[in-house]
Amino acid sequence: MLLSDFDFELDDELIALRPAAKRDFSRLLYVDPNQNEIKDYIFHDLPSLLRAGDVLVFNNSKTIRAQLDGIRHARDENSKDVAINVNLHKNTAPDVWRAFCKPAKRLHQGDRIVFSPELSAIVLEKDDGGDIALQFSKAGDELLHAIDGIGHMPLPPYIGLKRAVDEKDESDYQTTYAAIEGSVATPTAGLHFTTEILDELRNIGVETHFLTLHVGAGTFLPVKSENISEHKMHSEYFEISEETANALNKAKGEGRRVICVGTTSLRSIESALDESGHVTAVKKETDIFLHPGKQVRFVDALISNFHLPKSTLLMLMSAFAGIDEVKAAYQHAIKNKYRFFSYGDAGLWIKKVI
Repeated sequence: MLLSDFDFELDDELIALRPAAKRDFSRLLYVDPNQNEIKDYIFHDLPSLLRAGDVLVFNNSKTIRAQLDGIRHARDENSKDVAINVNLHKNTAPDVWRAFCKPAKRLHQGDRIVFSPELSAIVLEKDDGGDIALQFSKAGDELLHAIDGIGHMPLPPYIGLKRAVDEKDESDYQTTYAAIEGSVATPTAGLHFTTEILDELRNIGVETHFLTLHVGAGTFLPVKSENISEHKMHSEYFEISEETANALNKAKGEGRRVICVGTTSLRSIESALDESGHVTAVKKETDIFLHPGKQVRFVDALISNFHLPKSTLLMLMSAFAGIDEVKAAYQHAIKNKYRFFSYGDAGLWIKKVI
């Protein structure tokens, strides 16, 4: 398929720059391609759309303050200090992160960037497009603590270019159940859940289980190949515990629905399947690319926000619910003024049975 098959027009007014006043007061579009149904709800209606025995799978990765401001000091008396903006996107060693840096052209291998009196980093290598490997002066939990003290929440570019990050984003751009630090972009389908709605779901017999996928900033990188099959996905680290794997396999064996909260949860599960189609307990990287022509084998339904045109996430949605059905649902959402992208509204998508 072609990249142009996944394009659509969206007015700027529909790009959400802030979340709903209350997390579960966002809108929820119910889409069942098998029954040709598209219905409008509010997110707190979700318990009425699920049933006892359903299994919700959440990504409990916690977003770090991955946007840093630093100084590359003058190399000699003929040069000047340069302000450097750093967006961390992948942790590759206890003291090393890949990062997108601006202005990258002012950085050379071996340069030191100073972020605070306690934290600095050396440029280990520099690739095209401003992608740089940084070796920090701290490592592991000590490094994460230092980043947390000086960094800013890494809002997506389509928000960050229109307004500054502020104190509200510290809580708004984090799920209520986030637990394990490592993401540099929030798994945003989970932003709609409150502790109250989670309690209500459990009270009606819906199971909740957690896995961890650390979202990288590569999720925002554009697809450049017109033939989408030529696109190379970025890789991300994920973990599924023995307990979660067993619970998911038990549910499927009993004919119960497995519903992923977010594309990250779905990609993790589909990356962990063995040859017999069972979920395995794993700790590894995934670069799985799901698009029309690729089958989603395990997951029955998906809760997900509305995604960018021409994005790999929109391609995943099309593989899951059908490209024509996704186009129709998106046009319905646009016509009815749904709010799009990370701080926007959500959909509950039923997998298309082929």
